[in-house]
Amino acid sequence: MKVLLEQGGVLVVDKPPGIAVIPGRGEGPNLRALYEAERAQKLWVVHRLDRDTSGVLVFALNPDAHRAWSMAFEHGEVKKRYLALVEGQLERERLLDWPIGPARKGRMKVSAQGKEARTVVRPLERFERATLVEAEPLTGRSHQIRVHLSHAGHPLLFDHQYQHGEQSPLIGRTPLHAARLEWGGVVVESALPDDMRQALTALAAKA
Repeated sequence: MKVLLEQGGVLVVDKPPGIAVIPGRGEGPNLRALYEAERAQKLWVVHRLDRDTSGVLVFALNPDAHRAWSMAFEHGEVKKRYLALVEGQLERERLLDWPIGPARKGRMKVSAQGKEARTVVRPLERFERATLVEAEPLTGRSHQIRVHLSHAGHPLLFDHQYQHGEQSPLIGRTPLHAARLEWGGVVVESALPDDMRQALTALAAKA
């Protein structure tokens, strides 16, 4: 329950992995309800992160802020940077430019009939069989980073939906972290969580 920033009608929090942003299938708490109970006020969801994704998440404190930030996300005015641990060695910066459309069972896939989707990925640290990458989505499609990385041959080390090989013993959730968000002069950052740091340490020890 960590608040990164509260100003201009928004509450920016540091989302832990393993919790949904809003109510969904199954039982268990959701982050919006927890913060609403703690603050005794209504919150509006500006954008979402997958249950296992950690990092910077924006709630609005009033309808006007919700409208402004939602439009900013929709129009691509919000710059987002993610950190991810992927299979294989990514040798150079790449622009992943493949349209994405719906697949079965709530998944997404690269599809000629899908919507435009573009992601820039940059290698930050290479290991023998994995790479820590920075991913910058230039569009906002569902599961965009995970689908693009998988299609590029560098799926996340653990991804129950988009990784079809042997699962990594290094981490038990999708190692995707929303590290930085920027809009209108506001910059918010979230430190890499402990489980991803431990995975990096283990990878470095094998080098």
